[in-house]
Amino acid sequence: MKIGIMDSGIGGLTVLKRCLNLLPAHEYLYYADSSNAPYGTKSKEEVYQLTKAAVDYLIKKGADIIVIACNTATSASAVRLRGIYDMPIIGMEPAIKPALAAANNKRILVAATELTLRQQKFHDLLDVLDVHSRVDNVDLTELVAFAEAGNFSRNTVLPFLREKLVNFQLELYGSVVLGCTHFPLFRECFEEIFPVGTVIVDGAVGTVNRIREFVTFDSETPGITFFSLGKPLVEGQLFDRMWEIIKMGGE
Repeated sequence: MKIGIMDSGIGGLTVLKRCLNLLPAHEYLYYADSSNAPYGTKSKEEVYQLTKAAVDYLIKKGADIIVIACNTATSASAVRLRGIYDMPIIGMEPAIKPALAAANNKRILVAATELTLRQQKFHDLLDVLDVHSRVDNVDLTELVAFAEAGNFSRNTVLPFLREKLVNFQLELYGSVVLGCTHFPLFRECFEEIFPVGTVIVDGAVGTVNRIREFVTFDSETPGITFFSLGKPLVEGQLFDRMWEIIKMGGE
């Protein structure tokens, strides 16, 4: 099957990488809307229009399943798009449920983008899951720009995280939710900032498990095609960066 994955940029590669590990026998079409990243500071309607354009493109390229590998785009677009297209459209959501299970009765911190945190979808999720008011949140939208620029330097990221988290008592948190698909690219920095034993979780595994429900046959030509700016990517800085991220160690 052809599985179409879209993101505002390179963050969705963290989802694609999980797919390649768990569902390798498929053809993947990955659309990076890097010229419009980040989505997290835009209006809901603007994000919807950008997401729809990317989804339309992937469908024209033959995608059988669409994965919105972006928490912000999912919040702004998934429900509306499911009302338009007669095909599986799978989104992301902050992994609050597994984070609560892993936190050993301590608090949970959700790190996400500005738009994700102010969407009703996020607050509805808290209403259902956070019955004991254990969840806090922090806007780390700037990490998206760091990732898109290829800036993963500890000398940049660690001071930024320390500044953003200066008013949080980090020892109170049993788990941290990486509520943007770009954020797992900085997992090691989060692990360095938070006390040993803090569980770092993201939503990629849950998304891949959801994809499994719709996969009915293997592809005859498994592999990956990258797209950006309305055309396939075969070379260039963005193409090279995508492959570097796919080949990175870890989860």
